[in-house]
Amino acid sequence: MESIDSIKSPRLILLNGKDTPKSPRNVHGFLWVTVVLAIFSSTFLFALDNTIVANIQPAIIKSLNGVDKLAWSGVAFVMASSATVLTWLQIFNQFNIKWMYIFSIAVFMAGSAICGAAQSMNMLIGGRVVCGVGGVGQYVGVMKFLPRLTSMQERPMYISAMSLTWGAGTVLGPIIGGAFTDSSAGWRWSFYINLCVGGLFTPVYIFLLPSLHPQPVGTSVIERLKRMDLVGSLVLMGAFAAGVIGVNFAGAMYPLNAPGIIVALVLGGVLFIVFGIQQTFCIFTTEESRLFPVELVSWRKPLLILFFICGCCTGVCVTVPTYIIPLYFQFTASDESLQSGVRLLPFVCLLVFSCVGSGFLTSRLGYYIPWYIMGGALCLIGSALMYTIHPHSSAGATYGYSALIGLGAGMYLQLGHAVAQAKIKHEKIPAAVAFTTTAQLNGLTFALVIHRISWVLPHEARSTIIDAISGTGSTFVQDLDPATKSRVLAAIVTAIDRTYILCIVAGAITLLATFGMKWERLFITATAAA
Repeated sequence: MESIDSIKSPRLILLNGKDTPKSPRNVHGFLWVTVVLAIFSSTFLFALDNTIVANIQPAIIKSLNGVDKLAWSGVAFVMASSATVLTWLQIFNQFNIKWMYIFSIAVFMAGSAICGAAQSMNMLIGGRVVCGVGGVGQYVGVMKFLPRLTSMQERPMYISAMSLTWGAGTVLGPIIGGAFTDSSAGWRWSFYINLCVGGLFTPVYIFLLPSLHPQPVGTSVIERLKRMDLVGSLVLMGAFAAGVIGVNFAGAMYPLNAPGIIVALVLGGVLFIVFGIQQTFCIFTTEESRLFPVELVSWRKPLLILFFICGCCTGVCVTVPTYIIPLYFQFTASDESLQSGVRLLPFVCLLVFSCVGSGFLTSRLGYYIPWYIMGGALCLIGSALMYTIHPHSSAGATYGYSALIGLGAGMYLQLGHAVAQAKIKHEKIPAAVAFTTTAQLNGLTFALVIHRISWVLPHEARSTIIDAISGTGSTFVQDLDPATKSRVLAAIVTAIDRTYILCIVAGAITLLATFGMKWERLFITATAAA
């Protein structure tokens, strides 16, 4: 079996009078294409599951009830991903990359099976947590494989392709979910499809992927575990769980001042503080093995902190429209699930286009701050316009306004990865990627937890609020008499519009963050930009 060291330093062969690095892989031709399709499929499925529930929530409620817990169908996935991404990075740094990748796929498939077979909302939520843990492990695994299986010359192409794969999954999530929901297959196949794709490529994962050892062969399991920050991992997971439970259940199942909610919120805050102290002072860990890259955070050099903040902001600007736009059209146009999912295409297509375009141009021009300025401004303008939407607004207006948000968010969605890698030493690049990836996942989690309508429409009846969030009230609204329907629809759409306050704030924060950035030209490789 080939070690990481031999792959990082490939032998050189003479080709046309020039020193050319030998291919870092042993698989070529059709077999290599199969390997690429296999590992990219896991990225696609992870992206797909990020958005697929945005459009199947009414069907889930009709089948499982438990409308009070509906928000967890989306929150549980991103919460689990956010809480475990740093732990997965440490796992892949210590154990065989191939088998950890296969293990993460198995976890993801197990979660998908639980979701598809769910007989209650609690079972579905549990499955989504398992999916989130396994899904982010798949994503980290692909990031670990690509640099080790591709040469410097071809690496930008593959990393760009991975970005496009992620974009395709994000685009197709609500559409595929809606298509299954409206067909005879039903919403459960939105999760079972993961088992089909994973099962198809399982032989490729087992027989064609190389075994890559990040540590010397023979290193004991105990020694590898000692190099991980297990205490930090547990504290961070507990902080996410307590904080998200407190915020997500407040107003939906329990009043904000309920003792259980207060305890959960306080516990979450305390655990985040404990995590910060534990990481800063290396309690039960070391500087080399601590979970969070504290060395990248400094108020004297705040650039990476600003990237983290902007990463959270762009996560918000991506998540809110993805979940809210289908809901809006289900109420105002009586759309079926597939129809309302298709309404997202202007937003997501512009998002992917600007994400790829900004990465390409940044690698050529070297300037990054213009993208943050333009992106923040477009998110702010587009969100402010979406805030003005009313029940009788034209579909074209909604498409145009949402496209502005997508265009803006895409400009700096992945930019933090590239600039962070260009600003730090080579050996710190994995920590920088972990840092910026965590920011994006935190933004997704924050948006899904906070955007609930009950926070911005506190005087409406609780049942009306919950129906509005889930979309289950859309049929009820259409059956009302014209005068009542007009009033109820106006109230619901106003509440939906107010969720864009989050995006307005996110765009404004991004613009403010640019005042702390420098107008500088960096050498950013196409690999990093991708």
